[in-house]
Amino acid sequence: MSFAELLTPDNCALALIDFQPAMFQGVQSHDRKVIIDNVQVLARASKAFKVPTILTTVAKDSFSGPFMPEITEGVYPDKVVIDRTSINSWLNEDFRKAVAATGRKRIVLAGLWTGACVNFPALDLIREGYEVIVVADACGDTSHEAHERAIQRMVQAGVIPITALQFMFELQQDWARTSTYEPVMDILRALSPYGTQVRFSKWALGEHASEAG
Repeated sequence: MSFAELLTPDNCALALIDFQPAMFQGVQSHDRKVIIDNVQVLARASKAFKVPTILTTVAKDSFSGPFMPEITEGVYPDKVVIDRTSINSWLNEDFRKAVAATGRKRIVLAGLWTGACVNFPALDLIREGYEVIVVADACGDTSHEAHERAIQRMVQAGVIPITALQFMFELQQDWARTSTYEPVMDILRALSPYGTQVRFSKWALGEHASEAG
């Protein structure tokens, strides 16, 4: 495991865990809209950079409801969502197989709630020899305290915390990578506070500049 090695599209996989209505109802650690936006940043970035991505739910039909449609309909409409009975995704055979099938040893996690549905598989993945990165601002828990203590516990076990935009920028790294430049700009415009600046810059360098010329 190298804490200094940057994420690339070829060296990591993404797992999004339990972004479901019942789980969102319990979140008090963050503004839920911020989490919804950040999860979309992760999913759309993983699609743009072709990062293997796993979607999983818990008790979808009996209690928690479907995975958020912004992802299952808007980003990954053809992806099978792994439904589980276990709080800990790693206890589910289909989830373990999906992780192994990515062929990656660096697993990026985000989910609800931080202290259980993210914490438990993160610790198990570490024990199984994976490098685990948790996207802290795309997770949430029943209180700020619960979220922060879970992040602390995972960091002490060797998990690396990052943010959603950090994940995307780390995959891009160079604005000269033109194949993903526009998808990244689209994500920023739609889902980040910086989107206002991106929109203004496009206007200033485009229509406004042509008028000035």
